[in-house]
Amino acid sequence: MKNKKIKNKIKPMKPATRTLIAHDRKYLWHPFTQMSAWIEKGPVIIIEKAKGCTLIDTDGNRYLDGVSSLWCNVHGHRVKKIDNAIRKQLARVAHTTLLGLGSPPSIKLAKMLIESAPKGLTRVFYSDDGATAVEAALKIALQYHIQTGHPEKRVFAGLYNAYHGDTIGAVSVGGMDSFHGIFAPLRFETIKIPSPYCYRCPENMEREKCSMECVKKAEEIIEKNQKKLAALIMEPLVQGAAGMIVHPEGYLKKIREICERNSVLFIADEVATGFGRTGALFACDVENVTPDIMCLAKGITGGYLPLAATIATEKIFEAFLGSPESQRAFLHGHTYTGNALACSAAIESLKLLRKKVMPELPQKINLVSSLLEEKIKPLENVGDIRQKGLMIGIELVENKKTKSPFPPQALMGRKVTLRAIEKGVFLRPLSDIIVLMPPLTISMEEIEFLINATKEAIKETIHNEKENAGK
Repeated sequence: MKNKKIKNKIKPMKPATRTLIAHDRKYLWHPFTQMSAWIEKGPVIIIEKAKGCTLIDTDGNRYLDGVSSLWCNVHGHRVKKIDNAIRKQLARVAHTTLLGLGSPPSIKLAKMLIESAPKGLTRVFYSDDGATAVEAALKIALQYHIQTGHPEKRVFAGLYNAYHGDTIGAVSVGGMDSFHGIFAPLRFETIKIPSPYCYRCPENMEREKCSMECVKKAEEIIEKNQKKLAALIMEPLVQGAAGMIVHPEGYLKKIREICERNSVLFIADEVATGFGRTGALFACDVENVTPDIMCLAKGITGGYLPLAATIATEKIFEAFLGSPESQRAFLHGHTYTGNALACSAAIESLKLLRKKVMPELPQKINLVSSLLEEKIKPLENVGDIRQKGLMIGIELVENKKTKSPFPPQALMGRKVTLRAIEKGVFLRPLSDIIVLMPPLTISMEEIEFLINATKEAIKETIHNEKENAGK
């Protein structure tokens, strides 16, 4: 993939593609999508196949997968070892229930996860995706307190700007009104603590002079409510859907310590940050934190199949033990819990991650950092660049000095990502924050291509907008 001259000549649309587009418009309802605009103008890309970090549409056009197929693809597409692991398992059995039965892939993966997770986590509960992992964690925390003699501890705390999924429990502990506001009648009571959003500090502090006032505020809120707080849930190091908000160094560890002092369980939502995204296997590893409960999904299977895991300490697990008639069991589960095909993919993915991917990450992360500094930071309308590992957010602003955003109706983020498609890169914005989150196996050459295409897409989009405004 060449990176010096960014060109992506779009091929003529085939009749078969036109038919697929027509059927898509007529029959599908896409997530997080205003369908009136989609029906009128989209989709522009229908992906038929992929190889490595490249997506290929029905007309043969190629696009670098700049967001890892919504942050879940770890090794690129069509990885032989993972493909073969799924085929081998399919030759045995695709799925059997874990309700009353065991299965080799689910057992082997559970052992591998415990061996890889922060020390002290010992028990794996499977589900299907990030939101279900969070739902399980919330219910485990609540039942734990009831069964250890503290039924009054039934309220959850979370961060402003948090995103934990779209089921009702996950929405309730989330903190993004743009996603969750309309569902207020369904949400249960929660307590919110400030988000450590340094670029737009909720405490009105300057980054260089701040001693983490957000931690002090969090401590006050947790101490005040500790008698009724069951748990605090947090995305460690990076709040992804909020726009890749990177927490200041030490914030995670301090919040963990505050929870421990106040007998509040700490739930780490590593759905987006887990499996190498931050440069460590898990974000909690960066600050040597062991949560009481950890939620995993997205990259757990390398991006192949739906699977999630909620991992707890032995202390929490033991609170659920008792006689069959005691009603202490965790009465929660899903039909496809511990699916054999998904677990087989996850086993092979984790092997590859440990042996090959993690050792190569530091060099790639350093290259991304230097290219962002050289090529993106100087751009007139780039207000902030946030990076942790290969999780990157580029915040576009109308005025760099005042940090004033573009008006929402300008849809600047969307326009930039549409321009990036023309250059052979698929990106998806979070409002006016351009997210770069490629597969961890992205090559050095592909990293240069990604950053160059992003730079040109930002420059050209804003130039065109200013020209149009001047007419």
